[in-house]
Amino acid sequence: MRNKWISYPYTIWIALFIVIPLILVLYYSCILELNGKIIFTFEHIARIFEPIYLKVIFHTIWLAFIATVICFLIGYPISYILAQKEYKNRSILIFFFIVPMWMNFLLRTYAWLTLLEKNGVINNILVFLHLPKIDILYTEQAVALGMVYNFLPFMILPIHSVLKKIDYSLVEAAQDLGANSFTVFLKVIFPLSMPGIVSGITMVFMPAVTTFVISNLLGGGQFILIGNLIERQFLHVGDWNFGSAISLVLMFAILVTSTIASKFDKGSEKEGGSLF
Repeated sequence: MRNKWISYPYTIWIALFIVIPLILVLYYSCILELNGKIIFTFEHIARIFEPIYLKVIFHTIWLAFIATVICFLIGYPISYILAQKEYKNRSILIFFFIVPMWMNFLLRTYAWLTLLEKNGVINNILVFLHLPKIDILYTEQAVALGMVYNFLPFMILPIHSVLKKIDYSLVEAAQDLGANSFTVFLKVIFPLSMPGIVSGITMVFMPAVTTFVISNLLGGGQFILIGNLIERQFLHVGDWNFGSAISLVLMFAILVTSTIASKFDKGSEKEGGSLF
């Protein structure tokens, strides 16, 4: 109790930059100014469920889902290789994944404009190899590619962290019982790595759903995601009420998803602990 004052700076920080902004979002999403009077209403929240906005929400979830699946399909094998004791260049490869994260998110995304343009680096390489050019800039494929590039480390690092901590005596026990490599992976390694998979999926899917920079740059503003919709309400339309309502619903969805993922994570840990 004597050192309670140490927590005061953190309490003030949380109040200023988390609690108060959340209260303002809740306030603006539930009020309506009419003839100089402030009326409590759910009109702005109900507006989100109009077909035109539901289409944006489903489209965003679909693109985020695709990016998350691709990140998993690429990230899990890489994480598995990095977790092998025989692999000597682990630190170097992890370094290559971490270095881009030191750069500004906006700069990393801008770089892909140069890479994907018609006379960009990738197309010049394809021409040199006598292969057909690709023209995916300002398409959904470019947006998904930008998501995968920016969020792939968030899939690799949690899975690698869990795989690295697996007790390989369990693997040896399964091999002694006659299990082949595929069975060992399917029955032992994969279930034990589930907490890392859940964390990786959460860490990729959440920012992919809320991003607006990637769709603005690589999509050329032709594809409106939830993040773009919120940005336009605040910066262009000036409808703070509707923008706050979208943000509130999105925060609630993220909270529900995180809670489900957390429970699934705990459940997988219990299952993993009782494999033998």
